[in-house]
Amino acid sequence: MGLLFDSFWRAAAYCLRPRVMLLSAVPLLLMALLALVLQHFYWDAAVQGMASLLDDSTLLASMLSWLASWGLANVMDWLAPLMVVLLASPVLVVVSLLAVAFLMTPALVNMVAVRRFPSLERKQGGALLASISWSLASTVMALLALLFSVPLWLVPPLVLVLPPLIWGWLTYRVMAFDALAEHASKEERREVLRRHRVTLLGMGILTGYLGAAPSIVWASGVVFAAAFVVLLPLAIWIYTLVFAFSSLWFAHFCLQALAQLRAANSAVGAAAPVRAAGGAAVPGAPGQAQPPPRPHQLD
Repeated sequence: MGLLFDSFWRAAAYCLRPRVMLLSAVPLLLMALLALVLQHFYWDAAVQGMASLLDDSTLLASMLSWLASWGLANVMDWLAPLMVVLLASPVLVVVSLLAVAFLMTPALVNMVAVRRFPSLERKQGGALLASISWSLASTVMALLALLFSVPLWLVPPLVLVLPPLIWGWLTYRVMAFDALAEHASKEERREVLRRHRVTLLGMGILTGYLGAAPSIVWASGVVFAAAFVVLLPLAIWIYTLVFAFSSLWFAHFCLQALAQLRAANSAVGAAAPVRAAGGAAVPGAPGQAQPPPRPHQLD
């Protein structure tokens, strides 16, 4: 627990550094441009398609009729845009995570390594292609899990549990791998992930809940249409900053765990008796009983 909280506060402090703020602006600019392009070309069609889909729902039609009897006849005017925003939010989360993973995580991990672990050997256990393959495979599995869990979102408690749980698993998979890719060997990475799997998954779930908070800001842009242009970039920047914090948290935790693993292995190796080839003990090795000296023989 000491390692968990120590890495948490260090990551929070690093988020206040000007370099981290500037790095978080890079994914923001790319994603803001993508969001504006998609909004310009597809927003009206998406809203109209969602409105048509909602109109075809018998259950929703009866509910809208009941709301109209209470003077809420214009519910569809904001319900269709809201549904489009809610359905687009998972895509934004995934793209934010991948953008941070590819654009920010290497720089953030290197910053943590240079400042805190300058003597930690870099064994290059994860190549760039391996990192990309790992991230894409994890993303596909997370999207499939989201797709199959959508019907369960209609159960009120599960909609608050399942998406952050899936985001947390994805964050744990991507961030932990990238944090250890350059410094740990394959065996060391597997050992660190095995020893701290539960803690790392908990870190991912917590950051998954933190990543759900900006959806409130983004959804507010539907209600306050005049502020949509401001709220959308703000939500994207909060997303990237949350994932930047996640990257720093995993970097501090994983590199410290790697340093502790190597220190423990070195201590075990130093304490083990030195053996000669074939398993025979080497005379004079620590921990070995020394034979009594033989008397000198006269010529």
